[in-house]
Amino acid sequence: MDSNYDRDKIINCMFDPVTSLMLASLEDGKKTCSFLAQQSNITEKNVLECFSYLIEHGFVLKESDLNGDYTLSANFDKLSSIVENSDNFDAAIDGLEKMDSYLN
Repeated sequence: MDSNYDRDKIINCMFDPVTSLMLASLEDGKKTCSFLAQQSNITEKNVLECFSYLIEHGFVLKESDLNGDYTLSANFDKLSSIVENSDNFDAAIDGLEKMDSYLN
């Protein structure tokens, strides 16, 4: 887990319409990749692709069981620190505006 990440890319990932819905599901705790795929109407591979940058930098944690099935959980303290950091406030607002434009 490397701390040299692109903050804008993290924010774009967080506020992507599909990824943000899956992140919201993770607020209740770990979820299987298959559950998130079914909930979002995408493949498990696409779930992992949506979270790949967040996983790479420890914002989302990926665990594998003996069957090779994946469970994902979010590091909400780390995710919150990105949005709360004053240097990133403008980027967070831009992210919210992007998400709002998708919803409208």
